[in-house]
Amino acid sequence: MTEHAAPSPGSGPERAAFRGQDLRKIYQTGETEVHALRGVDLHIPEGEILVLLGPSGSGKSTLLNIIGALDRPTSGTLYYHDTELTALDDTELTRFRRANVGFIFQFYNLIPSLTAEENVRLVTDIADHPMEPAAALELVGLAERRDHYPAQLSGGEQQRVAVARAIAKQPGVLLCDEPTGALDSTTGVRVLETLGQANRELGTTVVIITHNAGIAAMAHRVFHFLDGQIARTVVNENPIDPAEISW
Repeated sequence: MTEHAAPSPGSGPERAAFRGQDLRKIYQTGETEVHALRGVDLHIPEGEILVLLGPSGSGKSTLLNIIGALDRPTSGTLYYHDTELTALDDTELTRFRRANVGFIFQFYNLIPSLTAEENVRLVTDIADHPMEPAAALELVGLAERRDHYPAQLSGGEQQRVAVARAIAKQPGVLLCDEPTGALDSTTGVRVLETLGQANRELGTTVVIITHNAGIAAMAHRVFHFLDGQIARTVVNENPIDPAEISW
């Protein structure tokens, strides 16, 4: 890996999926102000895997929520391609999320009364250009489990259904908050392989928050967070296959 100063927004030969300048987020708790982001500049090239590393409370999840349009910065500007997200109203942000973003969280958030295929179909029914739910499940290696309910699936299989649900609408970006945090090493690697496959085969930009520093080796780029800022950016010229990750 090679360490670089964080590029200015829009710099470099790569087309940016996201670029932001001076992003700040302040939460008011009683009379106390909590500065979750302290002037973040970022450039996330399209089609890369980005890993966000840092201690709890360093601002990783706040940034993920902002680039996923689940939250707004207190100040600063953020673009997705040529769309200024920080200029959109709530209805426009909802449309942006629906069309462009897939979310994967540590806990799978599957509906217990629906089969794997029906859980995926919840997303494809409202997407503009979705793939077939069965095709999404095949992509994550669960074609034969399509009619199974969450209680009939292992934790790793449930997370892979969640990945299938996220990629079925063919979003431009997958945002993953500790996607392997509740999994053992074998099933965690299987989920990471699925994310890598989505990146390679669909060209999806993948952003992963993790406390597992070993996962950084599969990323093209790593943002190290500290005290609400990107303390350093590391570019990995030769990302490894997830199967090679030391857990």
